Amino acid sequence: MRAEYDFSKAKRAKDIPHLAKLQASMKGKTRITIMLDNDVLDTFRTRAEAEGRGYQTAINDALRNTINADAAPVTVAALRRELKRALKDIAA
Repeated sequence: MRAEYDFSKAKRAKDIPHLAKLQASMKGKTRITIMLDNDVLDTFRTRAEAEGRGYQTAINDALRNTINADAAPVTVAALRRELKRALKDIAA
């Protein structure tokens, strides 16, 4: 492996037709880079593994729930679900 690489002539994926088409087919998802605290990421990874799903999906669902929480009133079912999750985390 080289110590340095020259990316001065590199192209963005959106400028390469087959890669642009691939990106467009991602159905409403966008790849981003985000910095999260280690403890937050560890918590999502642990929860996701226990639930048998990916941690990125868990983070996406948590963000979506936060967005939806502003629009929807708290229901008894939602409150029970969150209390069970919190108690499960405390017990672990």
